[in-house]
Amino acid sequence: MKQHTTITIVGAGPAGIGMGILLKKLGIDDFLILEGNQVGSTFYQWPDEMKLITPSFTGHGFGLLDLNAIAPETSPAYTYQKEHLSGKEYGEYLEMLADHYELPIYEEAMVTSVLKQRESFQLTINGEETISSTFLIWAAGEFQFPSAAGIRGSNHCIHSSKISSWKELKGEEFVIIGGYESGIDAAYHLVNNGKRVTLLSRSASWSSSDADPSRSLSPYTKERLQTIENSTLLRLVDGAEVAEVEKENEEGYHIRLTSGDVYTAAAKPILATGFQSGAMQLKDMFEWDGENVPRLTDKDESSITDNLFLAGPNVKHKNVIFCFIYKFRQRFAVVAKEISERAQIPIDSAVLEIYSRNNMLLEDLSCCEVKCEC
Repeated sequence: MKQHTTITIVGAGPAGIGMGILLKKLGIDDFLILEGNQVGSTFYQWPDEMKLITPSFTGHGFGLLDLNAIAPETSPAYTYQKEHLSGKEYGEYLEMLADHYELPIYEEAMVTSVLKQRESFQLTINGEETISSTFLIWAAGEFQFPSAAGIRGSNHCIHSSKISSWKELKGEEFVIIGGYESGIDAAYHLVNNGKRVTLLSRSASWSSSDADPSRSLSPYTKERLQTIENSTLLRLVDGAEVAEVEKENEEGYHIRLTSGDVYTAAAKPILATGFQSGAMQLKDMFEWDGENVPRLTDKDESSITDNLFLAGPNVKHKNVIFCFIYKFRQRFAVVAKEISERAQIPIDSAVLEIYSRNNMLLEDLSCCEVKCEC
């Protein structure tokens, strides 16, 4: 491994691999990708039944890039002949791209500390080896950092991200805390396995009319919910904000709401409460807003640490949330372009034109409001 590199990318998920492919295409070779596990490891950890909620479709010939592609001229739909890939399949897609583009990836290279010293970052790998880098692109995602949403006694629960298969859960009745994508997905699979489910949610996400899928349920999830919403096995409870979970020796678990209501569960309650930002690993290098979202410049750079960029689902600008692949991939070229200009690295500008034609270069953030008239 190099002792110094111009650019280091941390994370080999869709953001890290996507950034690496673009750098290669631009003719930038002095970079590394560090991955603490393996390429696409997050997706291999998904429950067996879980699938991408964004549909894949091969529409390249008409200027419509597959929603789950991370590089032009690639399509998970074409590769797998499927509209909704499993986590394992998408992980394989990422590995294929990493191999095809011969990306300089170091797996099992866990970044254990990052220090900014003068004009470079000092990264410690696996607690031992240290490398320096002029630019750092943090693409660690968020799946590795499940959130308990501030619920007291959350240690008595199991987070949905820690379940390998919904078929393996023992018991006949379950309580799910959280009513967005992962909560409804869990309810769907449990009900279809003949389990009785009570889902507690602060808001009725299933009734939201917001057109932005970052703020409401995706059509794929709503469609599946419709198949079970009239089942006697499912109870949806909105306006239910959980304050605390208590373990009772004989009665199982008591789930206390802020309203004072109490629900009981024989099995461990399931937390479907989302994730923390992966940027929390570099907490002191980012400025944070009131919702624990890192503040970024219009180039996706930390507002307080020069040359530290963020890529992936934690990118947010005002009310624009880039949590889906088809959203955050549009910012890869913005970051790469800024770094190349700042470091005076010559690049192939034709590549940026290709990315722009494929809607993978978004610089004007004023055009991102999602509205539908019907």
